[in-house]
Amino acid sequence: MTSTNPLATALRTHLCGSLREAHVGERVRVGGWVHRARNLGGLVFVDLRDRAGLLQVSFAPGTATPEALAVAERLGPETVVLVEGEVVARPPEGRNPELETGAIELRAVSARVVGPAVTPAIPVARGKGEKLAAEELRLKHRILDLRRPELQANLIMRHRLLQRTRSTMSGLGFLEIETPILTKPTPEGARDFLVPSRMHKGEFFALPQSPQIYKQLLMVAGYDRYFQVARCFRDEDLRADRQLEFTQIDLEASFVSADDVQAVVETILVALWDEAGHAIPSPFPRLTWREAMERFGVDKPDLRYGLEIEDLSAYIGSDAAPFVSDAVSGGGRVRGIRVPLGAEASRKEIDAFTGVAKDAKAGGLIWAKRTEAGWEGQGVKAIGATALAALGGAPGELLLAVVGADAVTSPALHAVRSLAVKRPGIPQRLAHAFCWVVDFPLFERDTESGQHVPAHHPFTSPHADDFEFLERDPGRCRAQHYDAVYNGNELGSGSIRITDPAVQGLIFRLLGIDPEDQQRRFGFLLDGLAAGAPPHGGFALGFDRIAMLLAGAPSLRDVIAFPKTTAARALFEGAPTPVKAGDLQALHLTITD
Repeated sequence: MTSTNPLATALRTHLCGSLREAHVGERVRVGGWVHRARNLGGLVFVDLRDRAGLLQVSFAPGTATPEALAVAERLGPETVVLVEGEVVARPPEGRNPELETGAIELRAVSARVVGPAVTPAIPVARGKGEKLAAEELRLKHRILDLRRPELQANLIMRHRLLQRTRSTMSGLGFLEIETPILTKPTPEGARDFLVPSRMHKGEFFALPQSPQIYKQLLMVAGYDRYFQVARCFRDEDLRADRQLEFTQIDLEASFVSADDVQAVVETILVALWDEAGHAIPSPFPRLTWREAMERFGVDKPDLRYGLEIEDLSAYIGSDAAPFVSDAVSGGGRVRGIRVPLGAEASRKEIDAFTGVAKDAKAGGLIWAKRTEAGWEGQGVKAIGATALAALGGAPGELLLAVVGADAVTSPALHAVRSLAVKRPGIPQRLAHAFCWVVDFPLFERDTESGQHVPAHHPFTSPHADDFEFLERDPGRCRAQHYDAVYNGNELGSGSIRITDPAVQGLIFRLLGIDPEDQQRRFGFLLDGLAAGAPPHGGFALGFDRIAMLLAGAPSLRDVIAFPKTTAARALFEGAPTPVKAGDLQALHLTITD
């Protein structure tokens, strides 16, 4: 038969999950994996699965050939089978509204096994309420796990998002240009993966943490607008939202301001959320880094909820506890949040709030409940009745406060707020809350050495108003850096870049990189900037994280075909693995204890 279906081949005319009532009466050929088989004593029903979904196939005497019936009666799970037959409508009582193919079935005429399968190590088909196998077992048998409809849906969504990215970027005039995978080691905030050179003894390539320097050089070379769906590598500890190798939507543009770059990124994000079925308004609201830290205690605030942090320090009177008064007089602050209806919280809930505050390095948590009679709880003695009276408050509120330096109160109250918004009755103002966080610090203090280090990377331009502080007070410098945040998740970061080689050299010097070392490590960048660099800036979106959020998946591993475990292992292939001594010798390497 002739088919206009682009997925039709010599062996099949349709995908299993693509058949509908419009196909009733057609003779078709399908191929797929046996999801379930039910033998009703001569009448066999098989749920056949491919990437498009499930299709019920019936094998009945008088319709199916004797050979096809014999095949159907011994089909095991995950066997690959080719079936030919007629699409028929199911009777009303036999329809399955949960399946897109639930109104029809394929009445088999012939069938043959083309992929015999051993008993699966983990189940692909699960009954209602049946739990998944343990994640390590699923990662070890990733091929079977990838057959699950949930993961197939995730990877199909990922594909659609990638194609929408490319069409959107091309429509904005960006050129997709590939940059090297074998690069020069550079400091970008994480540890490089090093690749030994066989041809150059004792020398190493690095796998790129990002295409940062290359995309800047492309701007210097005059390509104006670049993008890439870039593979990047960082040798760092893993979490649910981090992998050793990851994908980012990388972009750079010339003759732009921060607002220009942010407008491009908003266009991409609106398009991706639209691809997933969500209408997102733009432009996104903007918060400075200081404002975000003051109001929410974190630089990636979740704006779906209120519960903003308040400074209570001005209310503290002489009746406050000595530890509170001493902290405030010493430069600390009392900051807290009010939880509506929180006065109903049990002691167990209060202890949970205290626990997350202590986990965030706070010494403890001050709490008080507002009743009709006034404020009650240990916070009355700690903060003092004077402060609580000035604070006011509505009956039913719960005040949760922390005292100390901002470096203590901000992370502690962010943790408390993150737990508080999960309580029943906390209103969600938005389902999709995007924002920009801008004006980050250019430098931060390394906790071990006490030295200034880049808050992001050393190629970010200082704020125009803060150049005067670069040498005498670098901690005061703001960066022309900006983060895109969604529902409390950082989606990506970007900045306006340094284009003056003298300024870039000064930044390197402030980071302890002397001129000789600058030339050795970054000479190609400095020479490029000296060749005439246009003003430029860019951004990188974490594509894996975006796919995870839009798929509603709990982990990055659920939107990556072959992920690593949190122990940095690929269980399905047994990597990493030792190599032969001869291979090490060819690379001029030896293994020491």
